[in-house]
Amino acid sequence: MADWHNKILAVTFKELTTPNPEAKDGAVGMSVISESNYKWHVRQGNIKVIRSGKGLGNPALIEYESLPMRFKDRFLMIWGDPYELVEESMMKDEIIIDRKARKFYEEHLLPDGTHIPDEFQAEYVQNASVLNLLIEMLNHRKAMRKALNNGMRGVWSTIYGTVDKLRNNPGHTLPKSRARLRDKINEYKKKGYECLVSGKLGNTNTVKITEEGGTFLVMQKRRRVPIMSDEQILLEYNRVAPAYNWKQLESVASVTNYLNDPENMQRWYDAIHGELKAYQKFGYKFKTCLPSLRDALWYGDGTKLNLYYKAYEGGRLVVKTTQVYEVMDAYSETLLGYHISDTENYTAQYNAYRMAVETSKARPFEIVVDNQGGHKKLDNTGFMSRISRVQRNTMPYRGSGKSIEAVFGRFQSQILHQDWRFTGQNITAKSDKSRANLEFIAANKENLYTLDELKAAYKAAREEWNSKPHPATGTARKEMYLSSMNPEAQGVDRLDMIELFWLMTPKPATFTASGIEIQIEGRKYTYDVYADGGIPDLNFRKKNIGKKFYTQYDPNDLTQVRLYEMTASGLRYVTDALPYFEVKRALQEATHESSTFVRRVLDLEKEIRISTYFNNIEIEHEHGVAPEQFGLNRPKLKGISMNSERRRPACTQTQTRKKDVETVEIGAYEKEVSNMTYDEAAMLDKL
Repeated sequence: MADWHNKILAVTFKELTTPNPEAKDGAVGMSVISESNYKWHVRQGNIKVIRSGKGLGNPALIEYESLPMRFKDRFLMIWGDPYELVEESMMKDEIIIDRKARKFYEEHLLPDGTHIPDEFQAEYVQNASVLNLLIEMLNHRKAMRKALNNGMRGVWSTIYGTVDKLRNNPGHTLPKSRARLRDKINEYKKKGYECLVSGKLGNTNTVKITEEGGTFLVMQKRRRVPIMSDEQILLEYNRVAPAYNWKQLESVASVTNYLNDPENMQRWYDAIHGELKAYQKFGYKFKTCLPSLRDALWYGDGTKLNLYYKAYEGGRLVVKTTQVYEVMDAYSETLLGYHISDTENYTAQYNAYRMAVETSKARPFEIVVDNQGGHKKLDNTGFMSRISRVQRNTMPYRGSGKSIEAVFGRFQSQILHQDWRFTGQNITAKSDKSRANLEFIAANKENLYTLDELKAAYKAAREEWNSKPHPATGTARKEMYLSSMNPEAQGVDRLDMIELFWLMTPKPATFTASGIEIQIEGRKYTYDVYADGGIPDLNFRKKNIGKKFYTQYDPNDLTQVRLYEMTASGLRYVTDALPYFEVKRALQEATHESSTFVRRVLDLEKEIRISTYFNNIEIEHEHGVAPEQFGLNRPKLKGISMNSERRRPACTQTQTRKKDVETVEIGAYEKEVSNMTYDEAAMLDKL
């Protein structure tokens, strides 16, 4: 192809000696010169070769201006003007796609707020790229004229011709008129990319339904009193249109198409179908991958137990349903733990998670639950953070966001529906197969499960589910779970079970002479600390009566608790406590165990009273504060025999009057005081 070579216009040997396959009529099959004639003229020096042929890709180049005039004329007739061919080639090679233009048209908004359609974006980018080249050529027109040796027609003439040839390759839609092309180039220099955007795109003047009119249609669709059909909305719209200078709509299709446009549908859908339905339809849907190993993620959620059972209320047979809280391993879909109760409360959730941990013998890495009240209580007691590293809430009513909701649906449709007592699936299920046969249920009320039978049937249904193949692997769910290993899931032992499932009272209770009393789910429990031999630890009582303790307990086994005291560094374990021993008041109902317990405790208390009494005397004498050191008498121990006097320290042996010596049991002494008048009692206090 004709090209510049060291500022010399050159044509190839092939162009001179072979026909042009695309030649126009009159030049078809013709060549500029025969090969033999070409060689003769080269030898004679009539044709100047500026580069010899060097094989494929390096053809011989001949200086065009050295050709005799008759050969130039034939070249023009067969191939065209070589100067124009050079310019066309240069333009094709130098057209560079304008990336800034591409970004501009991708982000540009039309008057109606929409983006430019993709096919128009490509067109405008190509036009901008061609215009960039034309402007560059015009800026260098002086240099081009010099390079063309003043033998070429004007630069504009060259540009017009080559622009037409570039219309198909690489393609553009710039004006065909020379005057309009000049105007477009000048406009592009001033306004840039925006001048290439057609004014017809996004022209709001052509919209029949205006923004205000569209809002009117949407509001009529949202209207609840009265509810209007699309036909009625059309009539109402056309009735008020003249007042607002709106164009009349000709058919109900205009209303329906406008309202069903995706953008407009979101403006009224919640009023017709409910906000939850709108949220589920238009809310963002995350695409997630389930775990690849067990115990990486557990789901916990409550649902209706979809089996009817019978009960008697007021002597009348009634049909009832209940609830179940399930804990599931997300990897294998294995149901690990559950609890059946009438409400999804703290107790149900606690027992379900406890069963799950006991089943798995490990703690999960993460637990996902909804934000129900029972979970909040579990959080407040620190339960969830103890059994997993991470605990997070999912949004309620967003079933698509929880795998366990999908499992509930399949468990109900694949397992529970086989039982004629099936209640049907949850209310959101639409299939007829998901509904219960209420007529059959009513005719067989007496044959329904009892509550205990229901629990047994549900246990069997769970086992069947766990033994079924997982839909993704074909392996039984339980086998899939047991064969998986999770190095991040921590195993549990007895101490772990205490840490995980024993709960701490939210507030401390005071240890009194009657032990420590705590309240669990509205019921009071009293505990005491015991020494070896099963009698109260009176030494503990001596030091701790009046102190406050937090109590850790197992909700499933309240036969033992653990007492903790709050220190500057946190809770500190003190001791274990057992249920407070109850003694029968009536002698008739007393047992040998209770009688022995009473005697042992009373004897031990006397020993401690005597020991404490004499220890205090010794200490008082050491510090010079004893009554005897001031000539006064010390009160006797009430209810304790004087034989104990033999234990008194020598320092306290003082001569006393015989009339002052008396042995009185506590009960008799308190009875005597109760029979005194106020004045007598007051005088006694002063003694």
